[in-house]
Amino acid sequence: MAAKSKVLVIGGTGYIGKFIVEASAKSSRPTFTLLRESTLSNPAKAKIVEGFKSLGVNLVRDRDRIVVAIKAAGNIKRFLPSEFGNDVDRVHAVEPAKSAFAIKAKIRHLVEAEGIPYTYVSDKVVILRDENVKAVFNKEDDIGAYTIKAVDDPRTLNKILYIRLPANTYSFNDLVSLWERKIGKTLERVYVSEEKVLKNIQEVAVPFNVILAISHSIFVKEDHTNFEIESSFGVEASELYLDVKYTTVD
Repeated sequence: MAAKSKVLVIGGTGYIGKFIVEASAKSSRPTFTLLRESTLSNPAKAKIVEGFKSLGVNLVRDRDRIVVAIKAAGNIKRFLPSEFGNDVDRVHAVEPAKSAFAIKAKIRHLVEAEGIPYTYVSDKVVILRDENVKAVFNKEDDIGAYTIKAVDDPRTLNKILYIRLPANTYSFNDLVSLWERKIGKTLERVYVSEEKVLKNIQEVAVPFNVILAISHSIFVKEDHTNFEIESSFGVEASELYLDVKYTTVD
């Protein structure tokens, strides 16, 4: 059996990063995480950092210009940038989310132009909208598990790994109906028009305007599910990794 690749997670104490670090360490891979000096001295992050140490994770200090460093090193097998959200090349977002997605897209294009081997992972969601626009809802542990599965998989090389799990693809109306069945009650449904959403994006402050703009992208423009996953650019996680028993919304 081939040796498992070493894994370096940049920003390992972040929202999704900590789940990927844990999944990597538990899969018996040599695991490293790149952290800022400020993170190491942050009391709020202390429990996460101690958890990493208990799993045998190696802590590495912060560095700049990651893409340049990867290219210079010449021995990086796979780069998985922070794509845990929308597919940033297939969004129809308004500001301020538009600019945030553009930054991620710029990293994508730089990675591709430099010939760096990559896998982009796309999954997460926030809620809005008054129609049956479908989006994907995934548990963070499952995102970590699928991401680490992809690290050495030739089928995900230079592809987008979509975690578009069949049992976790719902419209907001679907979710409300599911919740109503579980609690045995009928809930009042208040719908917010696109015009109201756009108005709120302009009026509220950071970070709520960003959250609303991302929600608009997902639940108005349907950016999670408004395209087919074609083999030329992507693969779907649950089809590749049947052994992962993911947590369903239900």
